Amino acid sequence: MYRTIADFTHDWDFERGTTRKVMDHLTGASLAQAVTPTGRTIARLGWHLVLTIVEMPGEAGIKIDGPRHGDPAPTSATALAEAYSAAAERLREAVIAQWSDSALAEDVPMYGETWKKGGVLRSLINHEAHHRGQMMVLMRQAGLRVPGVYGPAEEDWASMGMPAQE
Repeated sequence: MYRTIADFTHDWDFERGTTRKVMDHLTGASLAQAVTPTGRTIARLGWHLVLTIVEMPGEAGIKIDGPRHGDPAPTSATALAEAYSAAAERLREAVIAQWSDSALAEDVPMYGETWKKGGVLRSLINHEAHHRGQMMVLMRQAGLRVPGVYGPAEEDWASMGMPAQE
């Protein structure tokens, strides 16, 4: 749970940067990649991240202008990445403008439970990391290079003059 807005924005800046880095490696052809015929595609996972940036904090009372469930998804990798970046920046600005450090300890109803506002922000970041990881698996299956996020990706080791770790 976050106790200060500064701690959240510090983490959010890193996480949104890594998600954008992942999205910048997508191609138009890769957007249709799915594990199973009925599973989410890379495009659907990416759009889900965009929508959740507006929806989850909105449930907790943060007003953010952005796409809502039911809005059409972008049809290109570039447009998806741009929609993500715009929503992520609007969230950052909205948290700073609409909540205070003391507000993060307040309870809000969330999905049939009671959460702290600071917990909503932590859950949003965890949610994003989870689905970003799913996207990266699908990227590998689509034959794309995966960027390092929390450490080097397989391809990064060679650029560091080291063998890839097992």
